[in-house]
Amino acid sequence: MKLILLSGGSGKRLWPLSNNSRSKQFLKMLTRSDDQLESMVQRIWRQLDSNQLIDQTFISTSKTQVDIIQSQLGPQVPLIIEPQRRDTFPAIGLAAAYLHSIIGVNRNEVIIVMPVDPFVENEFFNKVKELEDVILGSTMDIALIGVNPTYASTKYGYIIPEKGKGDCEQTREYINVIGFKEKPTVEQAERLVKQEALWNCGVFAFKLGYVIDQLEKRGLPVQYDNVIEHYSKLPKISFDYEIVEKAERIAVIPYNGYWKDLGTWNTLTDEMQTNILGKGSISNDCTNTHLINELDIPVIVLGTSNLVVATSPDGILVSEKSASHQVKEIVKNMEQRPMFEERRWGWYRVLDYKKSNEGLEVLTKRLFVFAGHNLSYQYHHHRSEVWVVVEGEGEFVLDDRLSYVKKGDVLTIPLGAKHGIKASNDLEIIEVQMGSELEEEDIVRLFMSWEEMKKSIESE
Repeated sequence: MKLILLSGGSGKRLWPLSNNSRSKQFLKMLTRSDDQLESMVQRIWRQLDSNQLIDQTFISTSKTQVDIIQSQLGPQVPLIIEPQRRDTFPAIGLAAAYLHSIIGVNRNEVIIVMPVDPFVENEFFNKVKELEDVILGSTMDIALIGVNPTYASTKYGYIIPEKGKGDCEQTREYINVIGFKEKPTVEQAERLVKQEALWNCGVFAFKLGYVIDQLEKRGLPVQYDNVIEHYSKLPKISFDYEIVEKAERIAVIPYNGYWKDLGTWNTLTDEMQTNILGKGSISNDCTNTHLINELDIPVIVLGTSNLVVATSPDGILVSEKSASHQVKEIVKNMEQRPMFEERRWGWYRVLDYKKSNEGLEVLTKRLFVFAGHNLSYQYHHHRSEVWVVVEGEGEFVLDDRLSYVKKGDVLTIPLGAKHGIKASNDLEIIEVQMGSELEEEDIVRLFMSWEEMKKSIESE
């Protein structure tokens, strides 16, 4: 069995903390048993580890999320990287091609796909393991997990089982599926619940060969390198619509435990163990109000109930909780570069940006590099930089010349100069960029590894 976690998202539903590079699954707002904060992706990775599933697991993600995944889960986490975002059918097709042609997985091996961010109990992973038994022990093309609804929700899709569900449960471990309904009206949802329909939690299983065959039937490549090359031409459609709902034989395993999609501020704050994260306070007469503050200035909330106040360098949200789902629609066309990003080496925050009438751009950042980590050895086509070391010590390389830097040092990096830095202890830098085009993509990386870089300059 192989498990594929889908890590996507555009970062709109939990704005302003989430953005295009830090989607909801990376927000550290959940509390572990040791009172340390963790993100949704860290939580599920920990659960997979405790259920002996981690060695079979790959994460399918976009290039923009690689750094933050490695930062939160470690550099060795197995990744299948999409060249661009194109919905779940292309992503799963790419993952299948990777397992088939790169890893050499047998066509009869069961592949299980699930989102990277469900909020579930450990019992849920027993159901995940049961999917393998259903696929191997039946003629089913697809097997799903369906959650028994606790109310007539209009937010979730529904799996419609065949009639006589109770009798089927007594004779086999799965139920035949006769249809699906995506995000129904209130009246439709109430009817579906009476029909004993199940919430579709986006977890499904199939034999690897089944999806490889489906790709071939559509005239699509099945070799990983070919899929990468033609990825932009793959249909931009969900796996549910393109494959699952067209399958001839579909089974579902009911799950009666706790499951929740923490997709809005309303649902996420329900699972928070504290009402305040960051600088600030909430008055005692506030009820069911949460403050999440990523700024360095305090925020005070007085006399309000059922409210979420979220602040970050990207913006400020003040919302009645039941209305918080509307934020995705409001910010969907907002064009703004991420003001905070978590990277494999640490994080950065944009402090200021200005553009002169002559077109010169100036961007000021605060960088934090964790001890033992390094920025890549790199250069830029369109900008020069000045670094001021405000805390810590480390090794600095400029055009193949190595030096030791410490608090108070000012480092000037001309346009096109090769440079990199490694933190001996936690290193904080104020970076000022100046140039004609200040974009994150203006980076030519020569070496990611500090050791490889040092070997290269020492051999010259």
